[in-house]
Amino acid sequence: MSIFAPRANLRLVPFAFTVFLMCLTAVLALAPRSADAADRDQIETFLTTTGFNVALDSIALTSSSAPTMLGLEPDAFGADWSRLTKQVFDTEQMHEMAVGILEQTLDGDVLDHAVEFYGSDLGQRLVAAENASHMVEDDALKQDQGRAIVAGLVRIGSSRVEVLNQMNLAISGAETALRALQEIQIRFLLAASAAGVVELRLDAEGLRAMMRENEGELRTALQKSALAGAAYTYQAFSDEEVEDYTTALEHPKMQEVYELLNAVQYEIMANRFEVLAQKMADLHPGQDI
Repeated sequence: MSIFAPRANLRLVPFAFTVFLMCLTAVLALAPRSADAADRDQIETFLTTTGFNVALDSIALTSSSAPTMLGLEPDAFGADWSRLTKQVFDTEQMHEMAVGILEQTLDGDVLDHAVEFYGSDLGQRLVAAENASHMVEDDALKQDQGRAIVAGLVRIGSSRVEVLNQMNLAISGAETALRALQEIQIRFLLAASAAGVVELRLDAEGLRAMMRENEGELRTALQKSALAGAAYTYQAFSDEEVEDYTTALEHPKMQEVYELLNAVQYEIMANRFEVLAQKMADLHPGQDI
């Protein structure tokens, strides 16, 4: 049975972004600020040094996946869509949201640990490569090139593939990425339904149950996408440098950093997609669904 009314076909697909995703909603409860929490200037330095500011900006690129989730072509809304997404995914607003959360939750000692690594020569070269990768708009091209690199590594029996998989696990576990992707889509669909953009036949639990039926296939797709993305992003780095980076990411303090950053990125992305769904109902009638 379909989960939507006949006027819109829904496809549950991965967002076109490097899998940096995320689920620590408890972290975002914004408990009272601790004495060790970082101040705004420290947060701004942290965002720039680690490149997380660019990762936040790249959230705007994921807006292209919204029509696809509703069974529509990406250009279905014409010029209205570009105007709307620029308004909803305003980079300054997303930046302020991130700073507000991190001011309450990021421990100064953990921040210093991350800044020390990413401020090193290797760290800054990694950030430059990651920033460039984040802002590649043609995700299909990046994936194609990444898969070609992986295929080449497999042919020569390189251990780099295993290290890249280990790196992706350190950044964001497969289950965390899967649950975050599902929740973002569910929140978007429910908001779209509440706004009258689509007519769902299932509630949140029904959507989750339906998604669980295809978890195996989606989990595999996410792992392959993450591997291709990493192969593309770090192609200019030596095996030793990739191994050093993976070791750095597995440090307990870096793990704490990434748990928080993943949670922040997840929350901002889900929030923006909910707002997008609400505003889609106000598009020009000729472009509405």
